Amino acid sequence: MTITPTRWTLADGRELLFFDLPGHRCAPVTDRRQLPAQRDAQSELRFDRISGEWVIIAALRQDRTYKPPAAQCPLCPGATGLTSEIPAPDYDVAVFENRFASLAGADGHKFLLPADPGPGFVCEPSHGRCEVVCFSADHTGSFADLDSRHARLVVEVWRHRTRDLLSRNGIEQVFCFENRGEEIGVTLTHPHGQIYGYPYVTPHAEATLRRARAHRASHDTNLFSDILEHELSSGARIIARTDAFTAFVPFAARWPVEVHIFPDRPARNLLDFDDAELDEFTELYQMVLQRLDRLYDEPLPYMAALHQYTDTESQCEGRFHAQVISTRRSATRLKYLASSESIMGAFINDVTPESLAQTLREV
Repeated sequence: MTITPTRWTLADGRELLFFDLPGHRCAPVTDRRQLPAQRDAQSELRFDRISGEWVIIAALRQDRTYKPPAAQCPLCPGATGLTSEIPAPDYDVAVFENRFASLAGADGHKFLLPADPGPGFVCEPSHGRCEVVCFSADHTGSFADLDSRHARLVVEVWRHRTRDLLSRNGIEQVFCFENRGEEIGVTLTHPHGQIYGYPYVTPHAEATLRRARAHRASHDTNLFSDILEHELSSGARIIARTDAFTAFVPFAARWPVEVHIFPDRPARNLLDFDDAELDEFTELYQMVLQRLDRLYDEPLPYMAALHQYTDTESQCEGRFHAQVISTRRSATRLKYLASSESIMGAFINDVTPESLAQTLREV
């Protein structure tokens, strides 16, 4: 599946991309809003010497749009060019640079964080890219509700943006994700996700790769392949399978609702799959989201993530997988990340993975 976006420019110079379904062509209009010029220098990277991790300081995000009424949603189409981040009478999928970006400046110049930041208080300029992906012009829909062609287009957009961002100087990791629901902290209800291009390998990915390297050294096998093999042998936490992908609740799930989708063959990121495999992934991913939405009387608040790795990381020990988690532990109760989880990183789960898997198989 090959897609070529229509490229547009917003009033403050940010890039906007339109991705069309077959037989449809978006017709954008001039963005006539009075916006301040792009502010690439509004965030910075600071090194935490205790954890050994980089922290993004982005005060600009304090000004981001907060729970506007539906009539003022900045992600709905704006045919006049005066009301929306997407100046067009309609669209299928739209991607634009986040106006309140945590990272910016990946414009082609070389960038490399110091391997050894040294003993002082180290601060580096912002570098990276933050994009918003609007799944549909429909303000009240969701990814799970999209028809199969439209959902597949979104997945193709993720692949397109992954390829583009990984080709840019200084981008070390591309992270496609979706936050849904006020309980998760979402401030815009229009169905959308985001993509971050980081200038470093994130702490979670780095820790995962260390574990994968250690597993290879000890067992001469791939960590992710072994996990999938053990889950399939057990069967207790399997939710559904296709020819190329398996959805399951992980053995040591940290969250009251947690589902992983693993490919049956080695793949580092979306670029490693062919069209038929991505068709299957789209179908299974949507099915998982639809089942999650039937757990309770209201749609489930969730965080969804695509874990992707690149050529240079650990001799390709990293494996692509999707993850969906929710803080809702019952129809009326949320799990809050209190001191044990937030400070010590020691998770306590109130729901057994096997019972969740059984419910999702039956729902």
